[in-house]
Amino acid sequence: MPAAPVADAVAVHAARRHRLRALLIDCAADAALVTDLINVRYLTGFTGSNAAVLVRAEEPPDGDLFATDGRYVDQAATQCPDLHRIVTRSLVGDLLGHCHGVTRLAVETHTMSVDTHNALLARADMPVVSLRRGVERLREVKDDVEIDTLADACSLSTSALQGLWAGPLLGRTEREIARDLEARMLDLGAEWIAFDTIVASGPNSAIPHHQPTDRVVEAGDLLKTDFGARVDGYHADCTRTVVVGVEPTGWQREIHAAVQAAQWAGVEAMTAGAAVAAPDAAARQVLAEAGWLERFTTGIGHGVGLQIHEDPFVGPRNPGRLHDRTPVTMEPGIYLPDRGGVRIEDTLVVGAGGPRVLTDLPRELLVVG
Repeated sequence: MPAAPVADAVAVHAARRHRLRALLIDCAADAALVTDLINVRYLTGFTGSNAAVLVRAEEPPDGDLFATDGRYVDQAATQCPDLHRIVTRSLVGDLLGHCHGVTRLAVETHTMSVDTHNALLARADMPVVSLRRGVERLREVKDDVEIDTLADACSLSTSALQGLWAGPLLGRTEREIARDLEARMLDLGAEWIAFDTIVASGPNSAIPHHQPTDRVVEAGDLLKTDFGARVDGYHADCTRTVVVGVEPTGWQREIHAAVQAAQWAGVEAMTAGAAVAAPDAAARQVLAEAGWLERFTTGIGHGVGLQIHEDPFVGPRNPGRLHDRTPVTMEPGIYLPDRGGVRIEDTLVVGAGGPRVLTDLPRELLVVG
């Protein structure tokens, strides 16, 4: 999608920092020192490789304080025009020096190195507490810009796969097919791939995170493709499994049907307010009733956004609840060593009235190539 006008982008990032201010008030902190680059990007729009931002519970008249080094002076002025900017190589130290009036500072202890944290504690003249993944919790619920961008990434991805399915696939290696799919996504407008593309054929499809090899695709192979495009920093994630060249066998139909039913049960359970564990339980119940649960050995879903794997992580040990406007994946599978495997995965957005699936592709067992 085209880049948002500067004024619109400024408003979007200001609204995100406003949400963080509310969180700071709730945890009795005067300011947050955000050093994780993904979180800095989320709050400011800055995409460089070195930056930090100090967000106060009460917004300063001249804007929140942003620090980067001399390589990014022009970029920061373009991407963060509403922030008060300083140029330094000592990001944390110089931002601490601007904490006048701060009586309690929250920092990202979950990503900060031990050395940086120790240095910060030695220099800070106020109590330092953990932000407790506060920005990550905010990132679970996406705004309109994020959902639209993610939808673009998913649409671009599925168009690329449909073009690939038109063939030919027989006689090509997994590696060739993976590079072809990636090139199609880039040609359609992706800034890059969302993660290392998985193309797994025949017995290799039983390996959940198989890396493409020079194995040649043969007639009758299951062909599993796990892939996605990245657009403006947002990651699509989709998996489909097809049969190449000839009609599927009975065992291929059986495991595909079980995965398809389990995946849709999990998708339908993705409603706002539901326990995060509920979609996992729904999908696993279907696999158990079909007699295949012991052959499902991977995670069943995760949030997506500025990272390919982010909160919330769907599973039985997550005590949280699903929120409206939260993008997540649903990806059960069955993996039969030395024979083959099936995974079906969609990226969807949790909604009060049910999920919106962004990866609009057939889930039926198709014959292609």
